[in-house]
Amino acid sequence: MARITVLGGTGYAGRHIVAEAVARGHAVIAVSRSEPADPVAGAAYVQRSVLDGESVAATFDGADAVVWALSPRGDMEDKVLGALKSVATALTGTETRLGVIGGAGGSLAAPGGPRLFDQDFPEEYKAEAQVGIDSLAFLEGTDAGLDWFFVHPAEEFGPWAEGERTGHYRDGGDVVVRDADGKSWISGADFAVAMVDEIEKGNHHRERFTVGR
Repeated sequence: MARITVLGGTGYAGRHIVAEAVARGHAVIAVSRSEPADPVAGAAYVQRSVLDGESVAATFDGADAVVWALSPRGDMEDKVLGALKSVATALTGTETRLGVIGGAGGSLAAPGGPRLFDQDFPEEYKAEAQVGIDSLAFLEGTDAGLDWFFVHPAEEFGPWAEGERTGHYRDGGDVVVRDADGKSWISGADFAVAMVDEIEKGNHHRERFTVGR
């Protein structure tokens, strides 16, 4: 059994990860500013802002992994990267792994590039995608004492494309995962399977990877 703290545990990706981890018998603390509308039985909920510094860091005590599942939206648009840096600092030199959820924009379209962000990327999503790209760049420049992994979901990932849990996904390395028809997608539940698998198996250390169906 692992001890896992999920920052942003009531959001779309976060709640799926909480549910998957609890179902596998892990001890999970879900941290968010809002109360859960649909709490996962067996998870512990802490209502706290990731900007609270030391009080949030207290939820990391004894954790095997901390999952960053926050999006740069609303009043957090310009604060997410700074908060991530604070969390990374708190975990540097510890045995706790940091798993960060990015966006599809930073994935490569093909081996060697370019990134999806550098192609015909929708203008309305560029600001959010840039934060994900900047977050990865930050992690790549961190001290070796921080054990992190960064996950790019498929292009179609969110409550508008919920899908079902199949328990299957593909790891594309740094290249976006597409099916035989060229579609890039993954359900929230299967994305959570990939995240918890990584926490359990530790296949990626200080590197990124993409997931899709």
